Amino acid sequence: MSHTRHQSSRTSARAPEPGPPPVPGSGAPRRTVELTAGQALTLLGGAPLGRIVFTRRALPAIRPVNHLLDGGRIVIRTHHESDLFRQVRRHGDAGVVVAYQADDIDPLTHLGWSVVATGYCHPVTEPEALLRYRRLLRPWPDRPVEAAVRISPDLVSGVRLTG
Repeated sequence: MSHTRHQSSRTSARAPEPGPPPVPGSGAPRRTVELTAGQALTLLGGAPLGRIVFTRRALPAIRPVNHLLDGGRIVIRTHHESDLFRQVRRHGDAGVVVAYQADDIDPLTHLGWSVVATGYCHPVTEPEALLRYRRLLRPWPDRPVEAAVRISPDLVSGVRLTG
């Protein structure tokens, strides 16, 4: 009866498995440059999408949405039954504090920018403004989107990541 010796994988001398390939430009040092509020809003205005951050059942909620910048205010179309719109409508003229974030960061080079605007969100109630926003802003959902909200940013910050 012959016995074959098996070498344990713990004691075998194997070459290490190669890691992921290096990312071009990722080893270069990065600088963070603070943006002015004006620069940050200009970048945000040109972004195709962002994220609205609001409170839902006492917890933070984040939704990706498209937007437009109108007179320094961020406009988002939504539907009457959305958590955001119900909360904004419930608070009416007082508004609800929200944050809005947008960015454009290249995943390969890690260069780009990020902007956060914080302020009060109110429902859009003027019929002519709602009609205008319907023409200018096409939301992604395929359901009726009959409402809109405006964020009046009080605090705008942003950074640019440069090489």
